[in-house]
Amino acid sequence: MKHYLLSVVQPADGTPPSPARLAEIMRDVDAFNDELRAAGAWVFADGLHGPQTATVLRPKDGDVLITDGPYAEGKEYLGGICLIRAEDLDAALEWGRKCALATTLPIEVRPFMGQH
Repeated sequence: MKHYLLSVVQPADGTPPSPARLAEIMRDVDAFNDELRAAGAWVFADGLHGPQTATVLRPKDGDVLITDGPYAEGKEYLGGICLIRAEDLDAALEWGRKCALATTLPIEVRPFMGQH
């Protein structure tokens, strides 16, 4: 089994879902995570706080500079991650499809390096 990262792509601006719609989405996400666990594909998943909570550490001249805020400004940001096990890219893409339907957000699927 190979490991894949499913990145939840969150729009930086936009109207958050209503509390009722958010509750429905979270039920779908919980069901997706339960399905991953039942299939033996689940490794780890969680949401992230917004980019305004980020701290960036940058090496410079043998030291490390620490700054607040995201590394880069953008129209989207990483809103959460799901680390899965899958036989191949096709299987990982199927999990990504299910994740996109559950979260209602774009999902980026990426394999980890060093796995053949």
